[in-house]
Amino acid sequence: MWYKKLIINALLLFSIGSTGVSAQCTITASGGDASGTGGTVNYSVGQIVYTIIDNSSGSVTQGVQQPYEISVISGFEAAKEITFEFVVYPNPVADCIKLVIKNFDTDNLGFLLFDMSGSLLLKSEIKSIETDINMGNYLPATYLLKVIQGRKEIKTFKIIKN
Repeated sequence: MWYKKLIINALLLFSIGSTGVSAQCTITASGGDASGTGGTVNYSVGQIVYTIIDNSSGSVTQGVQQPYEISVISGFEAAKEITFEFVVYPNPVADCIKLVIKNFDTDNLGFLLFDMSGSLLLKSEIKSIETDINMGNYLPATYLLKVIQGRKEIKTFKIIKN
């Protein structure tokens, strides 16, 4: 009798668990099979489709080929009137980022450029509403650009350089 309950419970758990299982679906540009003495491998080259899912709390991008991104990491509430625009050429970032500041006094304003290990790479004052930041000498990686006023952090941006 106990084994019947065990089988029923196992089937019930299996049927509940298998209803939420789904696999990734992709359209690839090319692919094939490779086999040798060590085994067999299936491969694909060039995923040409990716999916973006957006809602009010953020977005998720699914797929291998991810677009570059420049996003706001942090800021403080008193700086709501600041509007930052990044004009990036070429796209993705290769040489120069243009930082444009609107509706904010540029007195005592500056920026700090960090790599992801926290090392300070560049520190400079912002003297006008448009500032060019040269990224040409840096390796392809992710960087943090912090805009500061005195010792106060205004905004932090994540920059992807390819």
